[in-house]
Amino acid sequence: MLPTHSIGLKTGIARMKILERYILARVVRMFLATLLPVLAILWLTQVLGRINLVTDSGQSILSFLTLATLILPTVIPTVLPFGLVLGAAQTLTTMNNDSELAVIDAAGAHRSIIYRPILAFAVVLCAFSFILDNYIEPKSRAEARTLIASVYADLLSTVIEEKTFREIEDGLYIQISERLSGRVLNGLFVADYREPENSYIYYAREGAVDESGSQLIMRNGQVQREDETGNVSIVQFDSYSFDLSELTSDRSQASRKATDRGLPFLLNPDPEDADYQSNPGAYRAELTRRLTDWSLPLIYAIFTIVIVGDARSHRERRIPPMATAFVLTLILRLMSQFSTNRAESDALFVPISYAIVIILFAIGLYLLLKPRRARKRASTLESAYSATARLIGRKTPSDGGVS
Repeated sequence: MLPTHSIGLKTGIARMKILERYILARVVRMFLATLLPVLAILWLTQVLGRINLVTDSGQSILSFLTLATLILPTVIPTVLPFGLVLGAAQTLTTMNNDSELAVIDAAGAHRSIIYRPILAFAVVLCAFSFILDNYIEPKSRAEARTLIASVYADLLSTVIEEKTFREIEDGLYIQISERLSGRVLNGLFVADYREPENSYIYYAREGAVDESGSQLIMRNGQVQREDETGNVSIVQFDSYSFDLSELTSDRSQASRKATDRGLPFLLNPDPEDADYQSNPGAYRAELTRRLTDWSLPLIYAIFTIVIVGDARSHRERRIPPMATAFVLTLILRLMSQFSTNRAESDALFVPISYAIVIILFAIGLYLLLKPRRARKRASTLESAYSATARLIGRKTPSDGGVS
């Protein structure tokens, strides 16, 4: 037979686990309910900015959906911490309004029963954010650049529609009558006004783009050249090569930037890499961002619990806790982003970025572990709010008790 107090202890532990699972389930549901709509909106704004891949490039909807999927990992890390803040704040606020937090306190439960499931979920999100930032997002960015490069590498074979004038660059217009198999184009018209002092108009019965996409070979046609004085010269040709390399080089070049690099490369960049040589500060700033941003869900969760995690009276005048938590975490996010962005131009902001994360974590942990009464007295924002409310109440004229 087990002693009575042992049975009671095991029952208490079982109840605590049930309660923690209850809190965790509510936080996860609110997190998803908050995250998914915001994520969908941000994703759509990014995707619609690249809709010209379909409309202007003649690509299939499959290419567009592939690009949209590759963009998704670049949006998630930004939204993830705020989804946790709003989910945890809404859950704890609802539990306080329903007197559930007061019941937990009255039952003598330790505060860890409230913040342990939230912090455990935040740690999981930190690990997911780290993997997403350092491994998944760089690969998706590189794949997106490769996809866009493949679209523009075969410029005329995909962009130009039959019997339609199309401006493929400022001052350069192309029309074709018919597109045949084997990269052959019939009825070519090219108007090149990129150089105001020398304008060219090309006519050709047929033409073809070479396999590299850098040359347009025109046959059986003529070229008209107009100089800055207005004189026009006409030359007949059997074969003429029109250079497309300058046109396609910038678009088809899938150059890898700092955001496309994996963590190993950022930790030990290749000194001979052309992009690193041209902008080493971008790699320094990107590494700083990668090693700091992943910790934001945990820091935000700690401050959210400090602000919203205590049972409060409904009659107590205070700033709405969700608004307080969201504004505070937004300020912390702006501080972190400002320091990492400045690290690109000033190496001094690299240690500042790490210091911001470490100091915020230490402050949040200190406030979380403080006794409840001391923590309530330390709430500067809510004390100022209450003082303002009392001052307004004293200035309001009394009705003298007349009903």
